[in-house]
Formats: sequence, structure tokens, C-alpha cells
Amino acid sequence: MIRFLLILFLLGLTGQAWSQTLVANGTIRSQTIIGPADVRLAEGNVPGAITDPVSAIGMEARVNLYPGRPIRPSDLRAPAVVDRNEIVTLQYNQNGLLIVTEGRALERGGVGDRLRVLNLASRNTITGTVLSPGLVGVGHLQ
Repeated sequence: MIRFLLILFLLGLTGQAWSQTLVANGTIRSQTIIGPADVRLAEGNVPGAITDPVSAIGMEARVNLYPGRPIRPSDLRAPAVVDRNEIVTLQYNQNGLLIVTEGRALERGGVGDRLRVLNLASRNTITGTVLSPGLVGVGHLQ
């Protein structure tokens, strides 16, 4: 009990608590899916860094991640399901009207991401939302 009170007293003096931060085990290249062996918890408290490996595993690196450096949420994104230059299906579906055509993705994106797509029929560039692999929903055709 005295030991516990001493720890609380010391924490009160320093204002810090022991915690762990998620770091990369080795270099992780941008656009790589994070696996369990790619990350580990390291001692230290880095504000804004991820502290739970579960929130990083299965995500895609947005930037290169280097060994021993803290991983922040902004360094990760949902895995891309549409690649740049991929032929995708463009779908406009509103009020019972369904229009489907092909387009070429001008950017990479994961489900829910907004990206630019070249409509192959009209040659116009439009912005849509990735709905699933190879499928982009658009609010209106330009």
C-alpha cells in the first residue's frame, strides 16, 4: 500500500504516467498493409501517437514509416480498393434512375474516399466516392 501511494505521489510530482507508443519494427513503405510483425509497443508517451496495435493492423501506410518512430493516425489509412489508372464502373443511382458507365481512376482510394475519375464516354473528369472494389458512385454526371 505504501509503495502504491509513493508511486501516486511521484506521478503527481512529474505529471506523467508510464505508457506505451506504437512504433514500426522496420521500414514500412507507403501503400503497404500493416501486419502484426510490422509493429510493436515501445515505452514512452508521445502525444498523438497510436497506443493500440489493433487500430493499426490491417491499415495501409500513407507514408514511409521508419524503425522505432512513433506511428500517428494520420500516417495510416484504410486499404485502397481502387488503384490509379484502374478501369472502374461509374454508377449514378438516384430517384429510380440508374446510369452505369466506365471510367479511369485518376487516384488511389479506399472505401468511402472521394477521388477523381475520367468518364471514358464523355472524357470529362468527375469526382465520386469509392463504394467497393472497382465501383465508384457519383452524385451527378458532368
